Amino acid sequence: MQSGASVLAVFLHLPTLHYTLEKSFKDMADAPVHVSGVPPIPASDMPLSVIDRESEIYRVRVRNYIQMTEADGIIINTFETLEPRAVVELKDGKLVPDHRMPPVYFMGPLIAGNEGKKESQERHECLAWLDSQPKRSVVFLCFGSLTAFTPEQIKDIAIGLESSRQRFLWVVCSRDDVKNFFKPRSDPNLNSLLPEGFLCRTKDQGMVVKSWAPQIELLNHESVGGFVSHCGRNSTLEAILAGVSMICWPLHAEQRINKVLLVEEMKVGVVMDGYDKEAGVCR
Repeated sequence: MQSGASVLAVFLHLPTLHYTLEKSFKDMADAPVHVSGVPPIPASDMPLSVIDRESEIYRVRVRNYIQMTEADGIIINTFETLEPRAVVELKDGKLVPDHRMPPVYFMGPLIAGNEGKKESQERHECLAWLDSQPKRSVVFLCFGSLTAFTPEQIKDIAIGLESSRQRFLWVVCSRDDVKNFFKPRSDPNLNSLLPEGFLCRTKDQGMVVKSWAPQIELLNHESVGGFVSHCGRNSTLEAILAGVSMICWPLHAEQRINKVLLVEEMKVGVVMDGYDKEAGVCR
């Protein structure tokens, strides 16, 4: 399972919450949802797929999480010192009082490296740019391989970065229509997406990269001092192992739960100021 121990604990406990709670999470505002081994989660931070107990996707999810207890075992990419309380609860089995708890195997941290990278492959230009920056001076912004902001959101981020005068390295992905979530996307046209003159005005302040950058190498570079992240599991694990603090901007799936864990439990992140949970944007 790609999610961590804490998220697994929430998912396995969801069928129990279904029978003990009378309201949908969407009707509970920021009321805390209590799951043993996990810090209280505001109901508004539960994944969108489970916020409405009357929806078909909610019923499917509840069935799925019950079926997980029938597995011969569950493998998670985590380690006990990262999520000690959740690990204890998963071993105890009380999260699923009405079902058998399968054994959970904690195997991690497992991080994809560059083992398959050819020696002849050129070093990404953004790493050379980082080499010229002071230690811990650059904020790295990257939001995962599936996340793409609208042109309007990208312009707002650009305005904020320029106004901050903070050194930055920003990986920009865009999709004209956010409904085309799973369609392949081409490299963004930075001149049309960014405010006029932005690249020129910020050439001594930051660097903008199209679509992809070697994230693990970047997070482990001595010039990177902070990471603005969507709180995807792989990204957060990579940042934690690199010792880089996060500014949390969750967007999809269980990323909001990850945000709670990073901020409240692990103390390795802060929430982006002005974060709008419903819209998934910052103002």
